[in-house]
Amino acid sequence: MRLVMPPLYVILDAGLIHGSALELAKEMLEAGVRLLQYRDKNGAARESLRTAADLAALARTRGASFLVNDRPDIAVLSGAHGVHVGQDDLDVEQARKIVGPDRWVGVSTHNREQFVKAAASSADYIAIGPIYPTTSKVNPDPVVGTELISQMRFLTDKPIVAIGGIRLEQAEEVLRSGANSVAVISDILAGRDPRERARLYLQALGNVKPSH
Repeated sequence: MRLVMPPLYVILDAGLIHGSALELAKEMLEAGVRLLQYRDKNGAARESLRTAADLAALARTRGASFLVNDRPDIAVLSGAHGVHVGQDDLDVEQARKIVGPDRWVGVSTHNREQFVKAAASSADYIAIGPIYPTTSKVNPDPVVGTELISQMRFLTDKPIVAIGGIRLEQAEEVLRSGANSVAVISDILAGRDPRERARLYLQALGNVKPSH
């Protein structure tokens, strides 16, 4: 059965979290977010596992899905629903061997060639980006805009996640270009009231009919 993803995908980036990742996750879930990812590029593995396990347990109690960035081993050990890998991480099939057939594997792509390869893999969903200029990565890939989403939409039935520099006022346009879900980091986490920002996203995206 094809994966159905919620329209908002919030990435909890450890570098942008002031305070507790668990408390922030609670705020997101209270706002209505149903898909979270934990990303910790610089943390020690043991600490990342501890945090991921807490987040996975919380997500399950709220009926939400939770993924770990980069680390399929931590995804399995923490009880997460899956893992998201990038172009510099383990590839999709290597990650799949670790997490097994019942957990999600998502993959980032930045151009047509990478997308086509991902579409032919066992990936459950494919992320495309950065859609707009982004500050959440040290060395971001070139901006692809919504045009790449529109072009890639007809190549696969797999859900497409748009990521990179997306702000509230652009979110509806991004979904209408062919994405199933928008992944947001800074525009929610860096604000004064992340819960309210997430709620506004859900309100806006709830008006957009799925394109695929």
